[in-house]
Amino acid sequence: MSLDVLKEPVRVEVHAAPASRSPHDGDAGRSTSTIWIGDHVIDRAAVLLDAEHVGAQRFVVSSPVVWRFHGARLQQALGMGDPILVPDGERFKNLQSVSRIYDALIRAGADRSSAIVALGGGVIGDTAGFAAATFLRGITLVQVPTTLLGQVDSAIGGKVGVNHVLGKNLIGAFHQPAVVLSDPQLLGTLPRREFRSGLYEVVKYGMIASRDLFDRVAHHTKAVFDRDPAVLVPTIIDSCRIKADVVSKDERESGLRRVLNFGHTVGHALEAVTKYRRFLHGEAIAYGMLAAADVAVARGALAERERQALARLIAQLGPLPPIADLSAAEVLEAVRRDKKIVRGRLHFVIAIQIGATMTIDDVTEDELQAVLGRLGLKS
Repeated sequence: MSLDVLKEPVRVEVHAAPASRSPHDGDAGRSTSTIWIGDHVIDRAAVLLDAEHVGAQRFVVSSPVVWRFHGARLQQALGMGDPILVPDGERFKNLQSVSRIYDALIRAGADRSSAIVALGGGVIGDTAGFAAATFLRGITLVQVPTTLLGQVDSAIGGKVGVNHVLGKNLIGAFHQPAVVLSDPQLLGTLPRREFRSGLYEVVKYGMIASRDLFDRVAHHTKAVFDRDPAVLVPTIIDSCRIKADVVSKDERESGLRRVLNFGHTVGHALEAVTKYRRFLHGEAIAYGMLAAADVAVARGALAERERQALARLIAQLGPLPPIADLSAAEVLEAVRRDKKIVRGRLHFVIAIQIGATMTIDDVTEDELQAVLGRLGLKS
């Protein structure tokens, strides 16, 4: 992909067909998201939203920190008033934050033609998205992700929700954004650790669907960290296309979409037992991917050299928070509450090679206990 091509924004569409549709519904049951990826797309926000018939009454939801960095630019682009600000961070991704958004919308006279524009990372996108899904039984949502994790993953696909004290994302909905504006320039203010957190999700996409993407990150790590557009922008585009393809085939995670959970079972459990204070989301997923790869090797489904390639790349990207003080028993207890348990069976995604996965539903607690021990948790 040449730099000349990268000067123009790239359009990716998600055509999500819900699992439960009547044959008489026609297109009424279909939800389409338009993703625009490219430098300066945020400056064209009004034109792009108008083209998608997003309501004229638009309420921006953001965090104080993100608004300080990027708010004036979006405010000028949309010609809108003051934002609705809520705290950022996983521990604030809860119903209290959603209630604050409701309060502001009600006071401002929002109606069913209104739209919420979420400016921020995954936490803001998920929280504002859940508010959009539930306010007046659903209003239009626009995502403007300001983190790499948001641009490659959380802003795409319509999963919105908040955490419960007993588990991550246990309260949520499927609510497709009408538009996603992914502007790589917004990543310039992102701290290295936050940027690295998003890269772990990119690695996940490589593991589940693209050895080329995996190898690009492995071979051009410095260029990616330097935000070199010749490497970074295609990386974002490829990740978006992988997720868009999966979501278009399975919006509500009845089958194929489960592959996106690679690394998330143990990752979410690690976040829950540390009360969302120790790990950035991608860091927890990195540990989860290592655990899932270990399960696969132990079962003979994945070659040891592939597991080692994954471990090398994760280590190459940078240090992960320590886990030696965490209890394997507590993590297993959190896994038991995982929302991917269906009829008492945990649907667990393992890699069978770099670029391909399979889902198993017979992983045992003994297997997970052994894996967590090898990962470094205390027994």
